[in-house]
Amino acid sequence: MFLSSYDELNEFCTRMRGARVLAVDTEFLRERTYHPKLCLIQVATHDEVAAIDALSIEDLSPLQELFEDDAITKVFHACDQDLEVILDHMGCVPRPLFDTQLAASFLGYRMQMGYGALVQAYEGVHLNKADGLTDWSKRPLDAEQLQYAEEDVIYLPRIYDRMMDALVRKGRLAWMDPELEAIVESVLERRDPQNSYLHLKRSASLTRKQLSVAREVCAWREEAASRRDIPKKWVMKDEIVVEICRRMPRTPERLRRIRGLDGISNRDAAQIVEAVTRGVEQDPMRYPNIRHKPRTNADLDSVLDLMYSMLRVLADRCGVAVPLIATRQDLASFATGNEHSSLSDGWRYEVAGRHLEGLLSGEVGLTVKDGRIEML
Repeated sequence: MFLSSYDELNEFCTRMRGARVLAVDTEFLRERTYHPKLCLIQVATHDEVAAIDALSIEDLSPLQELFEDDAITKVFHACDQDLEVILDHMGCVPRPLFDTQLAASFLGYRMQMGYGALVQAYEGVHLNKADGLTDWSKRPLDAEQLQYAEEDVIYLPRIYDRMMDALVRKGRLAWMDPELEAIVESVLERRDPQNSYLHLKRSASLTRKQLSVAREVCAWREEAASRRDIPKKWVMKDEIVVEICRRMPRTPERLRRIRGLDGISNRDAAQIVEAVTRGVEQDPMRYPNIRHKPRTNADLDSVLDLMYSMLRVLADRCGVAVPLIATRQDLASFATGNEHSSLSDGWRYEVAGRHLEGLLSGEVGLTVKDGRIEML
Protein backbone atom coordinates (compact mmCIF):
# COMPACT_ATOMS: atom_id res chain seq x y z
CA MET A 1 0.00 0.00 0.00
CA PHE A 2 1.03 3.61 -0.59
CA LEU A 3 0.60 5.87 2.44
CA SER A 4 0.41 9.58 1.68
CA SER A 5 -1.39 11.07 4.71
CA TYR A 6 -0.77 11.20 8.44
CA ASP A 7 -4.01 9.35 9.19
CA GLU A 8 -3.05 6.49 6.88
CA LEU A 9 0.40 6.30 8.43
CA ASN A 10 -0.95 6.41 11.98
CA GLU A 11 -3.46 3.65 11.27
CA PHE A 12 -0.78 1.48 9.69
CA CYS A 13 1.71 2.03 12.55
CA THR A 14 -0.99 1.22 15.11
CA ARG A 15 -1.39 -2.19 13.49
CA MET A 16 2.37 -2.69 13.38
CA ARG A 17 2.92 -2.22 17.13
CA GLY A 18 2.44 -5.92 17.71
CA ALA A 19 5.00 -6.96 15.09
CA ARG A 20 8.29 -8.48 16.16
CA VAL A 21 10.14 -7.59 12.93
CA LEU A 22 9.99 -4.48 10.73
CA ALA A 23 12.01 -4.41 7.52
CA VAL A 24 13.05 -0.90 6.46
CA ASP A 25 14.52 0.78 3.38
CA THR A 26 14.63 4.38 2.19
CA GLU A 27 14.75 6.24 -1.11
CA PHE A 28 16.40 9.65 -1.04
CA LEU A 29 18.27 12.21 -3.11
CA ARG A 30 21.36 14.16 -2.10
CA GLU A 31 23.33 14.98 -5.27
CA ARG A 32 22.79 18.74 -4.93
CA THR A 33 22.10 19.12 -1.21
CA TYR A 34 23.90 18.61 2.10
CA HIS A 35 20.90 17.09 3.83
CA PRO A 36 19.52 14.01 2.08
CA LYS A 37 16.03 14.61 0.72
CA LEU A 38 13.98 11.74 2.08
CA CYS A 39 11.37 10.77 -0.50
CA LEU A 40 10.08 7.35 0.44
CA ILE A 41 10.30 4.92 3.35
CA GLN A 42 9.43 1.29 2.69
CA VAL A 43 8.54 -0.98 5.59
CA ALA A 44 7.36 -4.56 5.80
CA THR A 45 6.37 -7.15 8.38
CA HIS A 46 5.72 -10.81 7.67
CA ASP A 47 2.15 -9.86 6.73
CA GLU A 48 2.11 -6.33 5.32
CA VAL A 49 4.22 -4.02 3.18
CA ALA A 50 3.87 -0.28 2.69
CA ALA A 51 5.58 2.62 0.94
CA ILE A 52 5.37 5.82 3.00
CA ASP A 53 5.44 9.13 1.16
CA ALA A 54 7.91 11.17 3.20
CA LEU A 55 7.35 14.19 0.95
CA SER A 56 3.61 14.38 1.65
CA ILE A 57 3.62 13.41 5.34
CA GLU A 58 5.40 16.03 7.44
CA ASP A 59 4.74 14.35 10.79
CA LEU A 60 6.36 10.91 10.81
CA SER A 61 6.15 10.51 14.60
CA PRO A 62 4.04 7.29 14.45
CA LEU A 63 6.82 5.68 12.43
CA GLN A 64 9.46 7.09 14.75
CA GLU A 65 7.72 5.37 17.66
CA LEU A 66 8.07 2.05 15.84
CA PHE A 67 11.73 2.76 15.10
CA GLU A 68 12.35 3.38 18.80
CA ASP A 69 10.28 0.41 20.04
CA ASP A 70 12.69 -2.03 21.72
CA ALA A 71 10.28 -4.93 21.13
CA ILE A 72 10.53 -4.65 17.33
CA THR A 73 13.71 -5.62 15.47
CA LYS A 74 14.39 -3.27 12.56
CA VAL A 75 15.86 -5.17 9.61
CA PHE A 76 17.88 -3.40 6.90
CA HIS A 77 20.14 -4.48 4.09
CA ALA A 78 23.34 -2.35 4.10
CA CYS A 79 21.92 -0.03 6.74
CA ASP A 80 24.64 2.65 6.87
CA GLN A 81 23.09 5.28 4.58
CA ASP A 82 19.54 4.47 5.66
CA LEU A 83 20.46 5.13 9.29
CA GLU A 84 22.10 8.41 8.36
CA VAL A 85 19.03 9.56 6.43
CA ILE A 86 16.61 8.55 9.19
CA LEU A 87 18.76 10.24 11.84
CA ASP A 88 18.95 13.43 9.78
CA HIS A 89 15.23 13.52 9.03
CA MET A 90 13.67 11.99 12.15
CA GLY A 91 16.33 12.46 14.82
CA CYS A 92 16.50 8.79 15.84
CA VAL A 93 18.48 5.64 15.15
CA PRO A 94 16.20 2.58 14.73
CA ARG A 95 17.00 -0.06 17.37
CA PRO A 96 17.30 -2.96 17.93
CA LEU A 97 18.96 -3.34 14.58
CA PHE A 98 19.75 -6.20 12.20
CA ASP A 99 21.63 -5.92 8.91
CA THR A 100 21.22 -8.76 6.42
CA GLN A 101 24.32 -7.72 4.46
CA LEU A 102 26.45 -8.01 7.60
CA ALA A 103 24.77 -11.28 8.58
CA ALA A 104 25.48 -12.71 5.12
CA SER A 105 29.20 -12.07 5.67
CA PHE A 106 29.02 -14.21 8.81
CA LEU A 107 27.19 -16.98 6.96
CA GLY A 108 29.58 -17.79 4.15
CA TYR A 109 28.63 -15.14 1.59
CA ARG A 110 30.93 -12.49 0.20
CA MET A 111 31.47 -9.14 1.87
CA GLN A 112 29.01 -6.42 0.85
CA MET A 113 26.63 -8.84 -0.83
CA GLY A 114 24.06 -6.95 -2.89
CA TYR A 115 20.36 -7.08 -2.08
CA GLY A 116 19.49 -8.68 -5.41
CA ALA A 117 22.02 -11.47 -4.86
CA LEU A 118 20.70 -11.98 -1.32
CA VAL A 119 17.10 -12.36 -2.51
CA GLN A 120 18.22 -14.70 -5.27
CA ALA A 121 20.13 -16.86 -2.77
CA TYR A 122 17.42 -17.03 -0.10
CA GLU A 123 14.17 -16.67 -2.06
CA GLY A 124 15.11 -17.82 -5.56
CA VAL A 125 13.67 -14.58 -6.95
CA HIS A 126 15.38 -12.48 -9.60
CA LEU A 127 14.65 -8.80 -8.98
CA ASN A 128 14.14 -6.33 -11.81
CA LYS A 129 16.39 -3.33 -11.08
CA ALA A 130 15.22 -1.19 -14.02
CA ASP A 131 14.02 1.59 -11.69
CA GLY A 132 17.28 1.87 -9.76
CA LEU A 133 17.94 5.43 -10.96
CA THR A 134 14.39 6.69 -10.45
CA ASP A 135 13.93 10.28 -9.30
CA TRP A 136 11.95 9.42 -6.19
CA SER A 137 11.00 13.06 -5.61
CA LYS A 138 8.73 13.13 -8.66
CA ARG A 139 5.05 12.50 -8.10
CA PRO A 140 2.92 10.57 -8.84
CA LEU A 141 4.82 7.29 -8.54
CA ASP A 142 3.52 4.64 -10.90
CA ALA A 143 2.75 1.00 -10.10
CA GLU A 144 6.11 -0.26 -11.38
CA GLN A 145 8.02 2.19 -9.18
CA LEU A 146 6.02 1.22 -6.12
CA GLN A 147 6.54 -2.46 -6.83
CA TYR A 148 10.28 -1.86 -7.15
CA ALA A 149 10.29 0.05 -3.86
CA GLU A 150 8.28 -2.55 -1.98
CA GLU A 151 10.44 -5.41 -3.27
CA ASP A 152 13.34 -3.82 -1.38
CA VAL A 153 11.73 -4.85 1.92
CA ILE A 154 9.08 -7.50 1.28
CA TYR A 155 11.53 -10.44 1.40
CA LEU A 156 13.56 -9.24 4.38
CA PRO A 157 11.39 -10.57 7.25
CA ARG A 158 11.59 -14.14 5.93
CA ILE A 159 15.30 -13.82 5.17
CA TYR A 160 15.82 -12.44 8.68
CA ASP A 161 14.16 -15.53 10.20
CA ARG A 162 16.40 -17.90 8.26
CA MET A 163 19.52 -15.89 9.04
CA MET A 164 18.69 -15.78 12.74
CA ASP A 165 18.28 -19.55 12.81
CA ALA A 166 21.63 -20.01 11.07
CA LEU A 167 23.45 -17.52 13.31
CA VAL A 168 22.08 -19.17 16.45
CA ARG A 169 22.92 -22.63 15.14
CA LYS A 170 26.50 -21.59 14.37
CA GLY A 171 26.88 -19.67 17.64
CA ARG A 172 27.50 -16.38 15.86
CA LEU A 173 24.59 -14.20 16.86
CA ALA A 174 26.67 -12.44 19.52
CA TRP A 175 29.26 -11.61 16.85
CA MET A 176 26.74 -9.30 15.21
CA ASP A 177 26.29 -6.94 18.15
CA PRO A 178 29.70 -5.19 18.20
CA GLU A 179 29.67 -4.88 14.40
CA LEU A 180 26.22 -3.28 14.39
CA GLU A 181 27.22 -0.96 17.22
CA ALA A 182 30.30 0.09 15.22
CA ILE A 183 28.05 1.00 12.28
CA VAL A 184 25.83 3.13 14.53
CA GLU A 185 28.86 4.82 16.11
CA SER A 186 30.22 5.61 12.65
CA VAL A 187 26.90 7.23 11.66
CA LEU A 188 26.83 9.31 14.85
CA GLU A 189 30.50 10.26 14.42
CA ARG A 190 29.88 11.58 10.91
CA ARG A 191 27.09 13.75 12.29
CA ASP A 192 29.51 15.60 14.62
CA PRO A 193 31.20 18.46 12.69
CA GLN A 194 34.26 18.14 14.94
CA ASN A 195 34.88 14.68 13.50
CA SER A 196 34.56 15.62 9.84
CA TYR A 197 38.34 16.13 9.50
CA LEU A 198 38.72 12.36 9.92
CA HIS A 199 37.38 11.95 6.38
CA LEU A 200 39.53 14.70 4.83
CA LYS A 201 41.30 13.37 1.73
CA ARG A 202 45.06 13.94 1.33
CA SER A 203 45.54 14.72 5.01
CA ALA A 204 48.09 11.96 5.71
CA SER A 205 51.06 14.35 5.42
CA LEU A 206 49.72 16.90 7.92
CA THR A 207 51.38 17.43 11.30
CA ARG A 208 49.39 17.26 14.54
CA LYS A 209 49.21 21.05 14.65
CA GLN A 210 47.98 21.16 11.06
CA LEU A 211 45.41 18.47 11.91
CA SER A 212 44.21 20.73 14.72
CA VAL A 213 43.59 23.40 12.10
CA ALA A 214 41.94 20.80 9.85
CA ARG A 215 39.54 19.87 12.64
CA GLU A 216 38.36 23.47 13.00
CA VAL A 217 38.25 24.34 9.28
CA CYS A 218 36.42 21.11 8.39
CA ALA A 219 33.91 21.75 11.19
CA TRP A 220 33.29 25.25 9.79
CA ARG A 221 32.84 23.84 6.27
CA GLU A 222 30.42 21.19 7.56
CA GLU A 223 28.30 23.76 9.38
CA ALA A 224 28.34 26.14 6.40
CA ALA A 225 27.25 23.37 4.04
CA SER A 226 24.49 22.36 6.46
CA ARG A 227 23.16 25.94 6.73
CA ARG A 228 23.18 26.43 2.98
CA ASP A 229 22.04 22.85 2.28
CA ILE A 230 24.66 22.28 -0.40
CA PRO A 231 27.34 19.58 -0.75
CA LYS A 232 30.37 20.47 1.37
CA LYS A 233 32.67 20.27 -1.67
CA TRP A 234 30.68 23.19 -3.09
CA VAL A 235 31.71 25.23 -0.06
CA MET A 236 35.36 24.26 -0.33
CA LYS A 237 37.17 21.27 -1.87
CA ASP A 238 39.33 18.96 0.21
CA GLU A 239 42.55 19.96 -1.51
CA ILE A 240 41.95 23.60 -0.62
CA VAL A 241 41.28 22.67 3.01
CA VAL A 242 44.58 20.76 3.11
CA GLU A 243 46.43 23.75 1.64
CA ILE A 244 44.89 26.03 4.26
CA CYS A 245 46.11 23.65 6.96
CA ARG A 246 49.63 23.68 5.54
CA ARG A 247 49.86 27.48 5.25
CA MET A 248 47.75 28.33 8.33
CA PRO A 249 46.87 31.90 7.12
CA ARG A 250 45.99 34.26 9.96
CA THR A 251 44.52 37.09 7.85
CA PRO A 252 41.91 37.14 5.05
CA GLU A 253 44.53 38.61 2.72
CA ARG A 254 46.88 35.66 3.18
CA LEU A 255 43.94 33.26 2.88
CA ARG A 256 43.03 34.68 -0.53
CA ARG A 257 46.54 33.94 -1.83
CA ILE A 258 45.55 30.27 -1.92
CA ARG A 259 44.41 29.32 -5.40
CA GLY A 260 40.66 28.84 -5.55
CA LEU A 261 39.87 31.23 -2.70
CA ASP A 262 40.44 34.57 -4.40
CA GLY A 263 36.68 35.10 -4.85
CA ILE A 264 35.60 34.03 -1.37
CA SER A 265 33.20 36.34 0.50
CA ASN A 266 34.51 38.58 3.26
CA ARG A 267 32.32 36.82 5.81
CA ASP A 268 33.52 33.35 4.86
CA ALA A 269 37.15 34.52 4.78
CA ALA A 270 36.88 35.97 8.27
CA GLN A 271 35.26 32.80 9.63
CA ILE A 272 37.88 30.54 8.04
CA VAL A 273 40.67 32.64 9.54
CA GLU A 274 38.95 32.40 12.93
CA ALA A 275 38.82 28.62 12.52
CA VAL A 276 42.53 28.54 11.61
CA THR A 277 43.34 30.62 14.67
CA ARG A 278 41.36 28.30 16.95
CA GLY A 279 43.27 25.33 15.57
CA VAL A 280 46.68 27.00 15.89
CA GLU A 281 46.04 28.23 19.44
CA GLN A 282 44.67 24.90 20.67
CA ASP A 283 46.53 23.32 23.59
CA PRO A 284 49.11 20.99 21.96
CA MET A 285 47.96 18.25 24.34
CA ARG A 286 44.61 18.33 22.53
CA TYR A 287 46.00 18.14 18.99
CA PRO A 288 44.60 15.16 17.09
CA ASN A 289 46.83 12.11 16.98
CA ILE A 290 48.29 11.12 13.65
CA ARG A 291 46.96 7.74 12.58
CA HIS A 292 50.04 5.97 11.34
CA LYS A 293 49.77 2.88 9.23
CA PRO A 294 52.18 0.17 10.37
CA ARG A 295 55.42 0.52 8.47
CA THR A 296 56.39 -2.52 6.48
CA ASN A 297 59.61 -3.81 5.00
CA ALA A 298 60.41 -6.75 2.74
CA ASP A 299 60.51 -9.21 5.64
CA LEU A 300 57.24 -7.99 7.16
CA ASP A 301 55.58 -8.01 3.74
CA SER A 302 56.51 -11.68 3.41
CA VAL A 303 55.11 -12.41 6.87
CA LEU A 304 51.89 -10.62 5.94
CA ASP A 305 51.61 -12.69 2.77
CA LEU A 306 51.86 -15.84 4.89
CA MET A 307 49.36 -14.47 7.44
CA TYR A 308 46.91 -13.61 4.67
CA SER A 309 47.19 -17.14 3.29
CA MET A 310 46.32 -18.53 6.73
CA LEU A 311 43.49 -16.00 7.07
CA ARG A 312 41.92 -17.30 3.86
CA VAL A 313 42.13 -20.87 5.16
CA LEU A 314 40.53 -19.82 8.45
CA ALA A 315 37.81 -17.82 6.69
CA ASP A 316 36.99 -20.74 4.42
CA ARG A 317 36.89 -23.08 7.41
CA CYS A 318 34.42 -20.99 9.41
CA GLY A 319 32.47 -19.50 6.50
CA VAL A 320 33.09 -15.83 7.29
CA ALA A 321 34.10 -13.31 4.61
CA VAL A 322 37.84 -12.56 4.73
CA PRO A 323 37.54 -8.72 4.75
CA LEU A 324 35.13 -8.91 7.69
CA ILE A 325 37.73 -10.72 9.78
CA ALA A 326 40.73 -8.56 8.87
CA THR A 327 42.34 -6.38 6.23
CA ARG A 328 46.04 -6.48 5.41
CA GLN A 329 46.46 -3.38 7.57
CA ASP A 330 44.80 -5.24 10.47
CA LEU A 331 47.27 -8.08 9.95
CA ALA A 332 50.18 -5.64 10.00
CA SER A 333 48.91 -4.10 13.21
CA PHE A 334 48.59 -7.53 14.81
CA ALA A 335 52.01 -8.69 13.59
CA THR A 336 53.74 -5.59 14.99
CA GLY A 337 52.23 -6.09 18.45
CA ASN A 338 49.63 -3.33 18.50
CA GLU A 339 47.56 -4.05 21.61
CA HIS A 340 44.57 -2.29 20.03
CA SER A 341 44.51 -4.60 17.02
CA SER A 342 41.03 -5.79 16.13
CA LEU A 343 42.42 -9.34 16.04
CA SER A 344 43.46 -9.23 19.69
CA ASP A 345 40.07 -9.90 21.27
CA GLY A 346 36.44 -10.79 20.69
CA TRP A 347 35.21 -13.10 17.97
CA ARG A 348 38.05 -12.11 15.62
CA TYR A 349 40.61 -13.44 18.10
CA GLU A 350 38.72 -16.71 18.44
CA VAL A 351 38.34 -17.15 14.69
CA ALA A 352 41.76 -15.94 13.55
CA GLY A 353 43.90 -14.13 16.13
CA ARG A 354 44.86 -17.14 18.24
CA HIS A 355 45.79 -19.15 15.14
CA LEU A 356 47.86 -16.27 13.75
CA GLU A 357 49.67 -16.06 17.09
CA GLY A 358 50.66 -19.68 16.57
CA LEU A 359 51.90 -18.89 13.07
CA LEU A 360 53.96 -15.94 14.29
CA SER A 361 55.46 -17.98 17.12
CA GLY A 362 56.35 -20.89 14.83
CA GLU A 363 53.94 -23.29 16.53
CA VAL A 364 51.61 -23.49 13.51
CA GLY A 365 52.55 -23.82 9.86
CA LEU A 366 51.04 -24.07 6.39
CA THR A 367 51.41 -26.72 3.75
CA VAL A 368 49.99 -27.53 0.32
CA LYS A 369 47.87 -30.67 -0.07
CA ASP A 370 46.00 -31.60 -3.23
CA GLY A 371 46.53 -28.10 -4.57
CA ARG A 372 45.09 -26.41 -1.47
CA ILE A 373 46.75 -24.60 1.41
CA GLU A 374 46.17 -26.32 4.75
CA MET A 375 47.30 -25.68 8.31
CA LEU A 376 49.82 -27.96 9.99
